[in-house]
Amino acid sequence: MGWGNMMGGWGYGGYGNSGYGIMGIGMLIFWIGIILLGIYLFRRNASHVHTGGLDKHRAMDILRERYARGEIDSVEYQSRKQDLESK
Repeated sequence: MGWGNMMGGWGYGGYGNSGYGIMGIGMLIFWIGIILLGIYLFRRNASHVHTGGLDKHRAMDILRERYARGEIDSVEYQSRKQDLESK
């Protein structure tokens, strides 16, 4: 029995020099994708934390739109407007 017959072929089980081949490249691409996805999600969430979600002007625009559509009455509009202006 020689070196060539050990483990089914030359080297590492017949998979070439590295022993991983295409599977190794696929796993590398998979992990790079996972890391990039994590970075994307982290940056997206971090931007909302720094801005505090909606800014005051955008919140007032939404409040005016809701009042104009009749979704809220005058009392609720005034109450929410005061809340937004005090922040």
